[in-house]
Amino acid sequence: MTGTLISLISIIIGIIAANTFGYFNKKYSFGLTGNSLIGVFGSVLLIKSFGRLGFDPWSIIQNETFHIGLFLINCTVSILGGILGLFITKHIENKINKKAAN
Repeated sequence: MTGTLISLISIIIGIIAANTFGYFNKKYSFGLTGNSLIGVFGSVLLIKSFGRLGFDPWSIIQNETFHIGLFLINCTVSILGGILGLFITKHIENKINKKAAN
């Protein structure tokens, strides 16, 4: 498995997490397209921000071995990134709507 494939898998996991969370919590739903975009950017932002701790795609395949524990941490952070992206986007939307109403 290459680092690029691991990156794509983590992005897809972020998309699935954002869409699933938005489906079950309608308050945080921005539709299929909106949730997908938020899932991509949320997961990438969190992986890039905290990936230097050792669970980025290149560390997972370091020395031509696959570290399953690091991969599971990467997937978990990607899920959290998709969900946190929805929370942050909803918070920003509420602030913009509040300001526009005034």
